[in-house]
Amino acid sequence: MTDTAQADHGERWRPHAMVLALGTFAVGTDAFVIAGLLPDISRSLHVDIAAAGQLVSVFAIAYALLSPVLAALTGKWSRRRVLVTALAVFAVGNVVTALAPGYPLVLASRVVAAAGAAMFTPNAGATAAAIAGDERRGRAIAIVTVGLTSSLALGAPLGTAIGNAFGWRATMWFVTALAVVIAPVIALRLPDIRLGSKVGLRQRLSPLTDRRVASVLTVTLLAFVGIYLPYTYISSVFAEATGDDGGRVALLLLVFGLAGTAGNLMAGRLADRHGPRNVVICATLALAAVFLAMLPSQKSFAAAVVVVALSGVGSWSVTAPQQHRVMALSQPGAEALGVSLNAAVMYLAISLSSVIGAIGLNSFGSAASLLPIAVVCVLAAALLTWLSARPERQADERATGAAADTTTGDVGASAVK
Repeated sequence: MTDTAQADHGERWRPHAMVLALGTFAVGTDAFVIAGLLPDISRSLHVDIAAAGQLVSVFAIAYALLSPVLAALTGKWSRRRVLVTALAVFAVGNVVTALAPGYPLVLASRVVAAAGAAMFTPNAGATAAAIAGDERRGRAIAIVTVGLTSSLALGAPLGTAIGNAFGWRATMWFVTALAVVIAPVIALRLPDIRLGSKVGLRQRLSPLTDRRVASVLTVTLLAFVGIYLPYTYISSVFAEATGDDGGRVALLLLVFGLAGTAGNLMAGRLADRHGPRNVVICATLALAAVFLAMLPSQKSFAAAVVVVALSGVGSWSVTAPQQHRVMALSQPGAEALGVSLNAAVMYLAISLSSVIGAIGLNSFGSAASLLPIAVVCVLAAALLTWLSARPERQADERATGAAADTTTGDVGASAVK
């Protein structure tokens, strides 16, 4: 698993995972908060809302493109070095955003911030899993992912409130401060984990040509297009229920984030107990039912709260198990790239969902038309996950056999001594 550190036993892995979750909270807050600051940004930089919205798109595209590239380039680094460097790059990007006098430099600075985020989030999950060990991998990834769900439920609203009170640049300084505080803690507290530093470049890049990994990534793409279609256009889907009241829409988003946190933690534990593939199948099937239930719930705010809460639980029950599956299928030393590819595909899915949603709204004129599309996407994800059962079982058997051989070798070596 690691070259310089063994997985901590008992509960000692939890504090490390929690520290990494603080980092994903900072990164997630930066990614989600911009959407709430668009009016202020547009006025300050003298651009229209559409141009300001490109800050979100550029961040997502840069994250998707840079995540696997940076994972490959830093494959031989210790995870501690990668994570601290990532937060430093992330902080620099946000400092430039806060100080930039004009739109072009702000746009460029979002690419720098995205590079730091792309280095941090996937490696945080892979590092937590390595420290926790295979039996606790799902729970470790889930704890790190709590940082993202918390940033959605708490970080983004807090950052928006700071921006409304003191200006959007103050929010950028707030996010920078989070990174500056967390980086030294990681540098001082995190074990010096190395993932496959003795393997060659070809093995580290193996997920790029592994059909089983490609199948899992396709599931991520389908599932998250389906998940983000109703989420991105939640104000339109529930326009009648909210009466176009921004406060009610904000409450729905808060409910989604809080429910997602609970769903994420539950999914991590279930993935360790019943296998990540089974969790993904159940979550995507449940989401199909929830998205269908949204159709008759569009006019009632109480019903909207219930279905949005259920969608939050189901949506964030996919994230950690998918990372778990990619890591299990990746060769030793290639885990970081595998998780980075999964993160890249997730961000690609988020971008695609906004494009597909816009086409759907223009073609059918109703946000309700997006829900059947979301149902088809998550059902396709469930079907593809079910069909992948045999290859993943074979991978598990090989991993178990390799572990047994290693144990036997260790016992033999001890006997010789």
